[in-house]
Amino acid sequence: MLPVMLNVTGRVVVVVGAGAVGRRKAATAREAGALIRVIDPNPPGSMEPEVVWVTEEYRETHLVGACLVFACGPPQVNAQVVADATAQGVWVNSATGPAAGDFVLPAVARRGGVTVAVSTLGASPALARRLRDKLEAELEPALVEWVALLEELRPVVLATVADPATRRALLDTLADWPWLARIQCEGVAAVRVAMREEIGRAAGA
Repeated sequence: MLPVMLNVTGRVVVVVGAGAVGRRKAATAREAGALIRVIDPNPPGSMEPEVVWVTEEYRETHLVGACLVFACGPPQVNAQVVADATAQGVWVNSATGPAAGDFVLPAVARRGGVTVAVSTLGASPALARRLRDKLEAELEPALVEWVALLEELRPVVLATVADPATRRALLDTLADWPWLARIQCEGVAAVRVAMREEIGRAAGA
C-alpha cells in the first residue's frame, strides 16, 4: 500500500455502522477536520454535535459527496458498502478486512506539527498501537518546538534564498540533529536567531 497523508478538512467522510469500530473511525476523521456522516439505523448515543447522524438502513445514496468511506457494519453490509463505493469511485475502508477495501488507517500519534503513523497493513492493529506508543514517547517538547520553528522559517528560506541548490542544502542543514541539541540546551528563541543568521548568510552567498 502507498503511505499518504490526506487533507480531509471540510470534506465529507461517511461511516457506515456506529459500533465501537465505527465510532473510533469517525473520531479519527473528525480530529483531522473532516465532516462526518454516520449511517446507522439505531438512534445516536453520545456523539459530537458536528456529526451528522442518519438513522436509516444503509443505501448507496448515503455515499453521495463522500471523499472517504468506512464500512464498519456487519459483513454483508460492509460488502455492499465496498461495492457501492467502488462503483462511485470513492476510496473505502472495510472493517471486515483490509483486503476488502482500498486503504487502512495506521495507528497515529500527534504532537504539535509532528505526526507519527504506524501500520502493519492489518496484520496486527494491536502491535501497530504498541509501536505507535513507543514512538510517541520519543516526541519530546524540544522536537515539537524544532518542527514549529522549521515551519516558521521555511517560507523565509524560500523567499530569500534564490539559488535552488543553496536553498536545498540550507533546508537540509536546518533539519539536522545538532539543532535539536541546541534547542534543548539554549532554548528555541536563541536557536531562532541562529537559524536566521544561517539564512542570511545563505541569502547573501
